[in-house]
Amino acid sequence: MEIRGVWMTTTDSQVFRSKERINEAVAFLAETGFNVVFPVVWTKGLTLYPSRVLRETFGMEIDPLYQGRDPLAELIEAANSCGIAVIPWFEYGFASSYQSNGGMLLQKKPEWAAKDLSGNLLNKNGFEWMNALHPEVQNFLLQLILEVVQNYPIAGIQGDDRLPALPREGGYDEFTRNLYRQSFQSDPPSNCEDSQWLQWRADLLTEFLSQLYQQIKAINPNLLVSLSPNIYPWCLNEYLQDSQTWLNRGLTDLMHPQIYRRDFKSYQRLVNQMVKSPCFSAQLPRISPGILIKLGKYRISPEYLLSAIDYNRACGLPGEVLFFYEGLREDDNALAKPLRSRYSSPVPFPTSLELTQGVANPPSLRTNRRGPGWLDWLKNRF
Repeated sequence: MEIRGVWMTTTDSQVFRSKERINEAVAFLAETGFNVVFPVVWTKGLTLYPSRVLRETFGMEIDPLYQGRDPLAELIEAANSCGIAVIPWFEYGFASSYQSNGGMLLQKKPEWAAKDLSGNLLNKNGFEWMNALHPEVQNFLLQLILEVVQNYPIAGIQGDDRLPALPREGGYDEFTRNLYRQSFQSDPPSNCEDSQWLQWRADLLTEFLSQLYQQIKAINPNLLVSLSPNIYPWCLNEYLQDSQTWLNRGLTDLMHPQIYRRDFKSYQRLVNQMVKSPCFSAQLPRISPGILIKLGKYRISPEYLLSAIDYNRACGLPGEVLFFYEGLREDDNALAKPLRSRYSSPVPFPTSLELTQGVANPPSLRTNRRGPGWLDWLKNRF
């Protein structure tokens, strides 16, 4: 069993600009040996598929760049022909915009804004945030995800370091303050790192994830819930992502911790830390680290990439997911060529039964990951 994945973005990439480019990219991934792709479908407050939920809530059906098309459907068709699984990636999660003062979402729904201690729109590292603890915001994200689950023959869905998440500096809006007062008969601490305040907010996000997981399984128990938080406990302390509890409670089928380090020794140290943790060591069949292969001008060396893959296998980790696709194509496919030596033999994407083998307290076993009717769907869609 191996997971050989890659994220496909709209940032620094032109793949989604045409069906032809999608077909070429997916064929390239198949030739290189990948068995699963994570295409972005929710970014900058817009979707890459025609969304009824987005249209009814905000009057915009799809990112205008893709008007008249359905890039997600096009990618599924291409991936199916190549034997590659598709897990749509809701990249922005509870973030509303990047350096845009909340963007369209918060212009139309200002009551959805997350607030910091000073009462300002919550901004962290350039991203502006919706209030991930507000039931209307949670329901909006839930419905976005469920319409993809209901309408497309996919292997699963994915959240990342923004789903479910909220920067620790958030939670000072009036709704969340009142919710906290109901529980503790006092105002939230002004120290956003206060352990009780931090864990209380993290628990609310965990309950949202539990609801999401249950509703996805109610629609199709064969679908996988994939999550890609940052490394633990940093993800909890900075973004209220209690990934250790998520694993313990069986709220994720796949986890891809973002071990984004620019040298192999740092990567190795964090993998060691993870596999030695009692929680994570009991869940290794579900864990395939995220590896940073490109960001801006940085690109991983072939030696580092191959060493990381080999080390993953030596530690009992079944795979990895690479961020992101364009890194494979630079300098005449300089990374993809040596990668083919590690991915030389075709390996199908694992079933949920395989993913739960050897896992402590696995969730209910699932077999047919695509569910009934997916071939008919493809025939009717195109």
